Amino acid sequence: MVDLDTHRPIDLLPDREATTVAAWLSRYPTLRVVCRDRAGAYADAATTGAAQAIQVADRWHLWHNLAQHVEKTAAGHRRCIPPMQPPPPKSPVFNPPPAEVAEGRSRAGVLAARTRERHHRIHEHLAAGKGIREIAAELKLSRGTVRRFARAKTVEDLQPGQRRSTQPSILTPFLDHLHQRWADGISNAAQLHAEIQAMGYRGGATIVREYLRPMRLGHPPRPTMPTALTTRQITSVLMRRPGDLDPDEQRWLQHIRGSCPHLDQVARHVTAFATMLTKLQGEHLNAWMAAVDADDQPHLHSFVAGIRRDYDAVRNGLTLQHNSGPVEGHVNRIKMIKRQMYGRANFDLLRKRVLLA
Repeated sequence: MVDLDTHRPIDLLPDREATTVAAWLSRYPTLRVVCRDRAGAYADAATTGAAQAIQVADRWHLWHNLAQHVEKTAAGHRRCIPPMQPPPPKSPVFNPPPAEVAEGRSRAGVLAARTRERHHRIHEHLAAGKGIREIAAELKLSRGTVRRFARAKTVEDLQPGQRRSTQPSILTPFLDHLHQRWADGISNAAQLHAEIQAMGYRGGATIVREYLRPMRLGHPPRPTMPTALTTRQITSVLMRRPGDLDPDEQRWLQHIRGSCPHLDQVARHVTAFATMLTKLQGEHLNAWMAAVDADDQPHLHSFVAGIRRDYDAVRNGLTLQHNSGPVEGHVNRIKMIKRQMYGRANFDLLRKRVLLA
C-alpha cells in the first residue's frame, strides 16, 4: 500500500485476497481515491472496504491490456500479410579484381573436388552397412561432418548457401549492409564481420566468409529473400507512436495496413485510444467503444467488454491525473529486497525492510 501524495509505502499485506485488502481499506474512512490495476479482486476490495472513494484504473495496465488483445488479433491475421520485399540495392554490385576472382575460383575448385570425393566415399561406406561412428574413425572426420554428408543425397546439396537458401539465417538482418559495403569495394570478411557485430550480429565470421565466397567468384549477391513479419513485430509497430518508428518499421506499418483491412482498423482504434490515454480525454471513451463495437474485431470487443465491467475506474483513469506509477516502482524494490533475503525471509522481516528502508 502506497501513499500517492508522499510516494512512500505505508503498509505491506500478507496476501492479495479481496477480504484482506477490504479489511485494511475499511480502517481508513477518509480515503477519497484508490488507484489500482485491473485485477477483479482489488476492484471488489475497494468497493467493499472504501465505498466512499473513487477508483482509478492504472493507465499502464490499460495500455498493457489493449496490447494483449492487439497481439491476439495480429496472430489471427498474420497470414493476410505477404512477405516484405527487400528494398532495391542502393548502388551497383562491386566486381572484385580479376586476380581475386581467379584465386577464389582456384580455391573453390579444390574445395569442390574434395567435397565430391568425401561424398562418394561416405556414401560407399553407408552402402556397405557401416555406421556414422565407424566411418568417422576410418576417414578421420568428425561425426557431425559425416552426418552432414550422409544427409546430402547429391553433392549439390553441400554447395555453399544451399542448406539455408529457403529459411532465414542469423545473417539475414545484416545482408543489406553487407551488400552495400561490398558495392563500396569492401571485401574483407573480417572487417565486414566486425562491422555487423557492432550492429548486433551474434554469429561467427565463418558464416560471413561462406556467404561472401560466391561473390568472390564474380557472382552477384544472392537476392535477399522476402521476410514474413512475426506476430511480435506486427504488434510492436501497431502499438508504438509512428514518429518513434525507424524507416524500416514505418515500411512495415504501411505494408501491414495496406495488406489487411482488419489490422488497419486496429491501428486506427489503437491511435484513438492512445490519444485518449496520453491527453486524458476520458470523455471520448463512449464514442471509442461504440466505434470498436461497429467493426468486426472480436478481440477488441473482448477488451471493450472488460472496460464496461470496470467502466467508472477506467474512465477515471483516462480523465484524472492519478496513476499507480509509484506503486510499480515499489514493487520492483520489493523484488530486489526479496532476492537479497533469499533463504532467510519471513513476512515480518520483509515488511519492516519495505516500510523502514
